[in-house]
Amino acid sequence: MTTPDESIRAVTREAAVRPNVSYSETVVLSDTSKRRIVVVPFFIKHTDHTELAIKIITYQKAPPPNDWAILEEKSVSLGEAAARELQRALGIHLSVARENTDGSFLVIRVAEGTATLGEHDPASVAAALMKVLSQPEIVSHLAEAELGDALIGALRGAIRLREMVSAVQELRTHLTQDENEETIYQGWCQRHSWAFGNAYVMTDEVREISPGDHLDLLLPSVISGYRDIVELKRPDCKVLMYDSAHRNFYFSADVSKAIGQCHRYLDVLHDAATVGLRDHPEIVAYHPRAIIVIGRSVGWSEDKIKALHGLNSRLAGLTVMTYDQLLAQGERLVELLRVTPPEESETDLETIEDFPF
Repeated sequence: MTTPDESIRAVTREAAVRPNVSYSETVVLSDTSKRRIVVVPFFIKHTDHTELAIKIITYQKAPPPNDWAILEEKSVSLGEAAARELQRALGIHLSVARENTDGSFLVIRVAEGTATLGEHDPASVAAALMKVLSQPEIVSHLAEAELGDALIGALRGAIRLREMVSAVQELRTHLTQDENEETIYQGWCQRHSWAFGNAYVMTDEVREISPGDHLDLLLPSVISGYRDIVELKRPDCKVLMYDSAHRNFYFSADVSKAIGQCHRYLDVLHDAATVGLRDHPEIVAYHPRAIIVIGRSVGWSEDKIKALHGLNSRLAGLTVMTYDQLLAQGERLVELLRVTPPEESETDLETIEDFPF
């Protein structure tokens, strides 16, 4: 009998005519206009345990005035071992039924914690497992589970690497498709602040540092906890101009405006958050630095890249980089994680603060 809460069922067990046997109410598996298939559970008492057996019965609609007539030749009785095997087989094949394509599947019994790979390619199995383990609800349970340190490190490293690879691919797609809306890149940087270096692993929700001063990103350093800022401009902005008369590169008007804007932000943030931002005392900034991400550098000559590096080296507390350089920086971090053992990746990479951009 089903209660109003479908997740809770009341089961009645009654004694049968045969000694040491009881039964439960009939479960209807299928009910159509011509046929009904039901299961009757039986409980057989033994000296040291009670065995579950089932009987599958098919009923066929009979002409009036009869209602249902039982067809005994289509009735099947299963002992407990057979019933459990049926349950196991149904569970496995129902899992496969969730997929919409044909193929070879590896079904793992979670209760046992083991699986036999057979002829399956280990790389394909690992890829499938990473797809499952990277789901947020699975990650939250892994964080609470009592797993070995080596396994935890391996899983965390693999899941983090997969997320980073996907993020880098997403940024590459945005740039390849010439998407130039700032909001697209602001959302990406908000989710993947690690791309600015593992010195930054998260972003603050707070962005307003004073009335009228709203930052794109506010990044806390993992070492000091002090905040730095990121200012994002459109990828289609010019970065460098060339003065043929003096044979040198110089910052474009767009970059110059962004530098002036950041200088104001740096002054305001330093004054307002030296001992903690108003209403947010946990946000502290002491001589903050700024990163401006603007324009593209794909196809630049070596001289132009060197010019940007030289101009950056003469700026105090401020760095200008392009979106292609941000992409390259993210790709470099992914490469480091690929070759760094999990037990080292969370420590060594956190010391990386400065990149050559």
